[in-house]
Amino acid sequence: MEIRAYDKEYLPDAQKCLGDAFDFAMVTLEMEPDRWEQLFLASDACRQFENGNPAIICGENGCELVRRILHEHGLLDPEQADAMYLDKSPEYWCGWALAWYQWYTGQPFRQILGAVPVTELLRMYPVYHEMNIRQFADAMRERIRAAAQETRLKYFRQNLGISQAELSERASVPLRQIQLFEQRQRDINKTQGETLLRLSKALYCSMEDLMEYG
Repeated sequence: MEIRAYDKEYLPDAQKCLGDAFDFAMVTLEMEPDRWEQLFLASDACRQFENGNPAIICGENGCELVRRILHEHGLLDPEQADAMYLDKSPEYWCGWALAWYQWYTGQPFRQILGAVPVTELLRMYPVYHEMNIRQFADAMRERIRAAAQETRLKYFRQNLGISQAELSERASVPLRQIQLFEQRQRDINKTQGETLLRLSKALYCSMEDLMEYG
C-alpha cells in the first residue's frame, strides 16, 4: 500500500487550489511561466503543499496561495482582485494536473518540474487535457525518465539561456568544474558550500535546487 502525503479526500481541493493559483499567476497577473515556476518552487508554501498541510491545500484558495508566495519573496501584493473562473484555462489545467501527479507519485515539485517545466506542461495541454489523468501520468513518467540523465545544474543553466562559459564567468567557478558537474563526473552534492552558493546566485535559484536526487 502506497503512503500519500495527504488523504485522497483532500485531493480535489488541492487540485482546484493549485489550478486556480497557476491561472491567477500566469493569466490574471500575467507572469511568465518560468518566473511563476521559479517563485513557486523557491517558496515554503510549495513544500507545505506537497507535504499536505491542510491550511494550504484546502484552507486557502489559489489566489491566496499566490499572494502568500509573493509575500514570502518580499514582492508587492498585486492590486488585482481574486479571479477564479468557471471556464478553465490551460494554465489552470497545468496546476490541476500537477497537483494530482505530485500526490500520486509523492515526488517533490522541484523534481517533477525540474524534468517537465511549466512551459512543457502547457504544451501537453492540447493532447492530454481531455484524456484520463492516468494517461497524463504515463506521459509524465516517460518525460521524467528521459530527463533523468540531465543534471539540475544544466537544467537551470539552459532555462536561463546561458552557456557554460557564461555561467563560469557569472559565478566565478572554473569552467571545467561546471563541465564535470554537468557530465556527472563530479558530484555537485559533495562540492563546497561556497561553490554551490555562487552557482545558485548566478542561476537565480536556491542551493537546494541544484542538488541531485536519487
